[in-house]
Amino acid sequence: MQGKVLGRFSAISRTLLVLSALSLCSQALAQSSVWVATKDSQSVYLGGTVHLLRPSDYPLPAPYETAYEASQQLYFETDIAGLNDMSVQARLLDELTYKGDQSLRTVLDDSTYQALSNHLGTIGMPIQMMEKFKPGLLVSTLQVFEFQKLGFTPQGVDAYFNARAIGDAKALGELEPIDAQIGYLAEMGIGNESEFIRLSLEELDEMDTSMNQMIDAWRSGDDELLDSLFVADMKEGHPDLYVSLLVQRNLNWMPIIESMFTDSDTEFVLVGAAHLVGEDGLLNMLRNKGYEVRQLQ
Repeated sequence: MQGKVLGRFSAISRTLLVLSALSLCSQALAQSSVWVATKDSQSVYLGGTVHLLRPSDYPLPAPYETAYEASQQLYFETDIAGLNDMSVQARLLDELTYKGDQSLRTVLDDSTYQALSNHLGTIGMPIQMMEKFKPGLLVSTLQVFEFQKLGFTPQGVDAYFNARAIGDAKALGELEPIDAQIGYLAEMGIGNESEFIRLSLEELDEMDTSMNQMIDAWRSGDDELLDSLFVADMKEGHPDLYVSLLVQRNLNWMPIIESMFTDSDTEFVLVGAAHLVGEDGLLNMLRNKGYEVRQLQ
């Protein structure tokens, strides 16, 4: 069971940032979640990704293809292919599970533990199977189960373009090492386990509706709605996660992105949509540094 769950880490590690869903916008000149930043005749494309999609969500909006064809190198949040390496799976298992006598039974209050047990009962899974899961792995696993019920697969925007780039022999790069993503997931909810899991269970009940809203916003490139759905809610409800998972990572990535303007190649940077929008998003950070940022249609 654990091996099956961990094997899907590349899809689930970022679903905690809430980056998926459905419904198509059909306006002829609709915007998209693809932007191009330009400075001194050098350009870098930035595309917001959804890490899980349904087959019916393809083809992707046309600007993704425009950016892909114009680029010689693609950058992702991390090494997507490397996430499936057996050594990575072993580190995941080590970092995301409790050791010794510690377990969900010892870190959760009674009411949260019972609520979790009740939820797992509805999907036919005894809580004992997940007793050793840390909050990040637990919630990611529950999200995967919910996504599967809604028809989503791990073939999201990232996986799609990673496979295409390999087939087309385009250069690949990453903005952070895999170990950094493992670390973020391992730290989720630590210190406030009961609140984190309780709120996550509530969000699972609303996932069908929220996913439809999010895919609408993503496909149409509605950055204000993306900000409202992704960023503002996290900033208000989970300020620590907002800083560690969005703001600090964006700050870490900015020097890498800025260095792309110094070579002759054109890059296409594909990151979770929540990283692009909002006051502390990459697009605003680039604008504040004097780059011209334009949304593709």
